[in-house]
Amino acid sequence: MPFGQLVIGPPGSGKTTYCHGMQQFLNALGRKTVIVNLDPANENTPYTSAVNIEDLITLQDAMDAHDLGPNGGMVYCIEYLEKNMQWLEDQLKPYVADEYYFIFDCPGQVELYTHNEAVRTVMRRLEKADFRLACVHLVDASYCTEAAKFISVLLLSLTTMLMLELPHVNVLSKIDLLPQLGELDFNLEYYTAVMDLDYLLFHLNEREPSARFGELNKVMCGLIEDFSLVGFSTLCISDKQSVATLLKEVDKANGYIFGALTEGNEEIMLAADSTDMLEDARLAQARYGVLKDGGSVQPSSTESRLSSMIDKLKIVEHDSEH
Repeated sequence: MPFGQLVIGPPGSGKTTYCHGMQQFLNALGRKTVIVNLDPANENTPYTSAVNIEDLITLQDAMDAHDLGPNGGMVYCIEYLEKNMQWLEDQLKPYVADEYYFIFDCPGQVELYTHNEAVRTVMRRLEKADFRLACVHLVDASYCTEAAKFISVLLLSLTTMLMLELPHVNVLSKIDLLPQLGELDFNLEYYTAVMDLDYLLFHLNEREPSARFGELNKVMCGLIEDFSLVGFSTLCISDKQSVATLLKEVDKANGYIFGALTEGNEEIMLAADSTDMLEDARLAQARYGVLKDGGSVQPSSTESRLSSMIDKLKIVEHDSEH
């Protein structure tokens, strides 16, 4: 029974960096991991992909053959993959047989996850092949600095969750860079838990005082709260503690903690069962200097336990973003 992550997010959210760092982290833990590149525009990646969509079709070929722009070409490539799923399944079979863990690096075009059904169809075929997948949706933490941007991220995350119908872990990436962008209107846990949006609505209407926009803002916030589905984890990919905390969430989402305990990772799997997202947000605030009141938060026994397991692991970032 293969397990894995479908990594999505807007351009610049850190998907390729995340895939590279998470692969290193998992391999260091003893979990054999391969990356499957499903982004035909993903050039000069820092990792070596076990399966690459460019062996099936390239973005440039699609653009040249059908006189398409980059976005249209990207959609065409994913729809072409949808129609050639047997190729993907054949490429994955050797790694499934060897019990590898899979990380799928996906394109950044949001329309692929909001109203185009090709990605969803691909995932359904993999689920029928007994893959157990969780969607890791990365968004830049800088969107927390403006109410309008954060509302747009909430709507994007909600739409993606409803469209893909996969277990979802939404992530505020690059959390360590947040202090450089100014002080947040609220503590970080407000954004990760998506608390009462009426408070955010006040700041939103301050910047858009028109009564017409005020009513629209109220309806959008009400829609998000009615579904009550969206919440966020945090991530600094160069921080092993942050990666370990996120891995706990992903392993619970795709069921790995219940069905794939193997030698070398039992301890981290046991720790996964005691995740407290609010506590994790408070620890992230303190660790990266984004705590509004300047207070301090002490690490829990779970975090201390994880520290002793991962302090020898190394995660290397790269300079380019795809």
